[in-house]
Amino acid sequence: MKKELSQNWNISQSWLRFLVIILLVIGVFFRFVNIDKKIYWPDEVFSSLRISGYTQLELHKQLTDGHLFSIQDLDKYQYPNPEKNTIDTIKGIILEDSQILPLYILMTQFWVELFGNSVTVTRSFSAFISLLTFPCLYWLCKELFESSRIGWVAIALVAVSPIHVVYAQEARAYSLWIVAILISSLALLRAMRLQTKVSWCIYTATLVLGFYTHIFFTLIALAQGIYVIAIERFRLTKTSIYYLLSSLTGFITFVPWIWIIITNSHEEAIDWANSKQGLFASSARWAGIFSRTFLDLGISPSDPGKLKIALIPFILVILAIVIYSIYVLCRRTSKEVWLFVLTLIGSVGLPLLIVDFVFQKRYATSRYTLPSVLGIQLAVAYLFTTKLTSVYIKVWQKKLWSLLVGLVIMGGIISCILHSQTQMWWNKLPEKYQEYPEIAKIISQGNKPLLITDVSNENIIASIQMFGHLVDPKVRFQVVDKNKLPQITNGFTDIFLFKPSDFLKAGIEKIYNSNLQQINDFLWKLKKSS
Repeated sequence: MKKELSQNWNISQSWLRFLVIILLVIGVFFRFVNIDKKIYWPDEVFSSLRISGYTQLELHKQLTDGHLFSIQDLDKYQYPNPEKNTIDTIKGIILEDSQILPLYILMTQFWVELFGNSVTVTRSFSAFISLLTFPCLYWLCKELFESSRIGWVAIALVAVSPIHVVYAQEARAYSLWIVAILISSLALLRAMRLQTKVSWCIYTATLVLGFYTHIFFTLIALAQGIYVIAIERFRLTKTSIYYLLSSLTGFITFVPWIWIIITNSHEEAIDWANSKQGLFASSARWAGIFSRTFLDLGISPSDPGKLKIALIPFILVILAIVIYSIYVLCRRTSKEVWLFVLTLIGSVGLPLLIVDFVFQKRYATSRYTLPSVLGIQLAVAYLFTTKLTSVYIKVWQKKLWSLLVGLVIMGGIISCILHSQTQMWWNKLPEKYQEYPEIAKIISQGNKPLLITDVSNENIIASIQMFGHLVDPKVRFQVVDKNKLPQITNGFTDIFLFKPSDFLKAGIEKIYNSNLQQINDFLWKLKKSS
């Protein structure tokens, strides 16, 4: 393989590096541009709540007693504050979000304390962490393929990969998880090659990093174990023994949090995944997940069917490239190479695939299949590198492959451009929150606006916190408990009701001698009766 890749390489190596550096700069730019413009949706709101050290129970008690509060009051539950410390943050995670591992939250809390309270700062931690993907990916390719050229091509693909850019701008642990996967994979291959105690200790440390970053890293560790056992042909060799010791040590460090998850389970946190989904819907969902690796035009489930149909040819081309790249990888590389990539692809992807298609669930999401995305990008990077540098294919074929590589790169750049210019993207669940920015605009146009709601609706507090990042600072809020009416004070020129219950609407109209004007499905405006 090395001989095949080295032929005629000197002619194009400098140009390839130049192009990759340009793509790398473009990728870094898209990871930071307009990072504060995307809607701060409930998942991120809950991340910020954990950073603040408060619990949902405390938040509910302090905001639903009917008193007036401002955006500044909401910020208390979104950023670090003197009333809470790191111990409170860990307690909040244990009691209410035990399935969310603490490492990302603690690191982001320190980051925000260091650089200040804002959406830009909170999200920028994920963006900065995502930059570590590039050196880790390059070193992994050198260790796996023994080729820096494949590393350069892999960097180019990941730099403008829309799925990487999307999660680099989200205040969640996914960028850190990607880095942990790459570091752990690199450490494992290096330890298997060097066979030193230090290298295996490093691998153990990367396991601890991964375990406390994302719950699904346990599947990554399991896949790595399958890889080692298969390479060693189920024999108790020196490598097998070192691996067992390292994995056992890493697992022992994670046992305390496993106990926390067992004793503080929160099954309601994944209720969204229990809805039934048919075979066709699951197939379309998986095709969309993998196509976003290279092309993402922001199409969401709420968009018209014509848009989805128009994407079918592009999705089929992408899936063909992915399948062919895996075929070429398995045909032309050693078992140590192709088995590693396949176990990475299947580590999380295969269990989710079984759950979705056998049990008709919908657990598979783009954020959970990121390990599979990394494996696919490694396979495609190998395919593109071999096709562009091999002397065994004809000139017209090489030109065709060059065109295909260019189209894939352009697809990624176009996707990143579209993503950078919009406030709402598919990962923010536009089917639920598409109207929130417009609602915030309507409310902010008032002279002295007041937004009233009650807690009869699920996640209403999260919605109010979202509005805290969208509306003008002059807006005031009032939240009352179920079957209770607010005491509206004088001085407000515009009074709005957001997702009010029938009890709240009827009570407001009767007690305050007023009529309600419905603005949209979520918002009503109070008007005095003549």
